[in-house]
Amino acid sequence: MSAQRFDFVIIGAGAAGEAAAHYARGRGASVAIIERDLFGGSCAYWACMPSKTLLHCAEVRAHGGDYPWPKASARRDYMINRIDRDYPDDSSHVKRLESAGATTIRGVARLAGPHRVEVRRERQVRAVEANNVVIAVGSVGKVPEIEGMSAAGYWTNVEATALRELPRSVVIFGAGPSGVEIAQYLSRYGVRTTILAPRMVNPTDHPKSSATIAEALRRDGVDVRQNVRAVRVHPRGGTAGEHLVELSDGSSVSAEVLQLSVGRTSASALAGLGLDTIGVAYDGADALQPDEHLRIADGTYVIGDVMDRELSTHLGHYEGEMAVRVALGEDVRVDLSAVPRAVYTEPETAAVGVRLDQARDKGLDAFEETTDFATSTKGYIVEADLGHASIVVDRSAKTLLGAFIAGAGASEAIHVAVLALKLRTPIDTLAQTIHAFPTTARELGGLFASAATKLR
Repeated sequence: MSAQRFDFVIIGAGAAGEAAAHYARGRGASVAIIERDLFGGSCAYWACMPSKTLLHCAEVRAHGGDYPWPKASARRDYMINRIDRDYPDDSSHVKRLESAGATTIRGVARLAGPHRVEVRRERQVRAVEANNVVIAVGSVGKVPEIEGMSAAGYWTNVEATALRELPRSVVIFGAGPSGVEIAQYLSRYGVRTTILAPRMVNPTDHPKSSATIAEALRRDGVDVRQNVRAVRVHPRGGTAGEHLVELSDGSSVSAEVLQLSVGRTSASALAGLGLDTIGVAYDGADALQPDEHLRIADGTYVIGDVMDRELSTHLGHYEGEMAVRVALGEDVRVDLSAVPRAVYTEPETAAVGVRLDQARDKGLDAFEETTDFATSTKGYIVEADLGHASIVVDRSAKTLLGAFIAGAGASEAIHVAVLALKLRTPIDTLAQTIHAFPTTARELGGLFASAATKLR
């Protein structure tokens, strides 16, 4: 087969792949981008956009606004371009890519040796060649090996964000960011909701943030089960034909729908990608381990969910652009020292950097400053009775190591700390920085001032 050649061939047109394509075109490089399903990927259709839309609708409703479920469902459909149809329309993403000068190709891509990719679609095969191949195949929800799960059937994030009819009840397996967000909007729309957390709710966050989310969910009527795992599912073994789930603590719970939020995997996409043709051994793992330049082989890079890192759209954007910069010869390194993390429940939580225990595990002389958000000025204004703001400080370097917020505007205010970590800004400089009153960011400012006093 004759093959058209490009500077970049990008396999996968989700958030990371699109970012790489647009950045490469902005640098004047030729680009082909291949997608087997929807251009735009999970974020646009089955994750960020629909979940945040439904969270907003549920919040309005929870505070007495006029947002019944049919209106919320219609708004979500509008946001994911699914009006009057069962599947989203991705033509707007295709048009943006093509307007930027990228070549879009639909089909299933497979590596066919160094710098060569074959795309199959409806018995036809198209070959393309590239100076650089960027793998951005994304991920799908994991399915735990629990007896009875397959027979009962389950939802992943796709069904949980795309639903048009509300179920009577749901058990959510997993209490990370996705699970807690789904729990909140379903419960606020009257679905009897249980969430199972093998440890605490959102366990990688600050304990105060985890406790805030757990309490917020309980107030919304969610049955929060922490330190418990599902051990067996009895399909339709509960009352009214619901599925019965046996738990590790000897209790049980039943629901019409089982929703899985137990992590993500790229294994199915990687297994058929032909990594062996470029000399990369693949052992069936959920993700790949690139070098510090995002490279797994000569001229081949991986970005987004396919790596064993924090999974987020903003990180995928960054990695997509960084892979292109590296491939074009820039002397740059991937810097993950200041990646913001946010959960968009009400109240929001946000974080960057490391917790106090993590800092001390690294041998750092660290201390923590914390304040109660509910008794802060911003907290009083929004009538909060939950939340906190906390920072972790390196006593020796006199710089910030981490910041954590649970409260109104957390996802916006955290960027004060993101920039401080990125630039390794001295605590004294942060303490002298003026933060607008009354804002959540100003609560961080107060913590910086307290920390600076201790460091003098």
